[in-house]
Amino acid sequence: MVRVPKFNFLMIDGAGDPNTSQAFQEAMQALYTVAYTLKFMIKKEKKVGYPVMPLEGLWWADDIAAFSMENKSAWKWTLMILQPKVVTKALVKKVVKQAMEKKGLVALEKLRLDVLHEGLSVQMMHIGPYSAEGPTIEKLHGFAREHGYELHGKHHEIYMSDPRKVKPEKMKTVIRQPVQKASSTQPSEK
Repeated sequence: MVRVPKFNFLMIDGAGDPNTSQAFQEAMQALYTVAYTLKFMIKKEKKVGYPVMPLEGLWWADDIAAFSMENKSAWKWTLMILQPKVVTKALVKKVVKQAMEKKGLVALEKLRLDVLHEGLSVQMMHIGPYSAEGPTIEKLHGFAREHGYELHGKHHEIYMSDPRKVKPEKMKTVIRQPVQKASSTQPSEK
């Protein structure tokens, strides 16, 4: 159980299977372009250094029954990269404009700086390929239910490993799920 405070993120929304969606690849490229440009601009102009944080994703489906490993085309997602407080909407707007002029990335038009406040959540580290997350997610959801909580909000993943550099069986992904106290099914006493 963790209590997650408000954090600022660069975000881009999209839909579809992350393994085949062109929009997903374009969103990642736009996020990293802006995140690294901001990092170097702030280091140069404000003398503040910070690392570019890992990619994160929120995942859901309009019909929760459609949110399954077998039907990734029905998935909706928000890709995000955590930002320090020194990053402002004005700086993001400036960097997006520069990146549009230099690279013309389509997804830049969808990029925004926004706040995410998940609050009370359960989270667990998954080690292995993304395709094998099912049992870890089931354990996490089971833990929440066993402790009197119900799922609330979007499934959240934090990608600690770079899949281009780490073998699938050694990849680390933090899996987080916001929760709330389960609503009582017992009649109230009067």
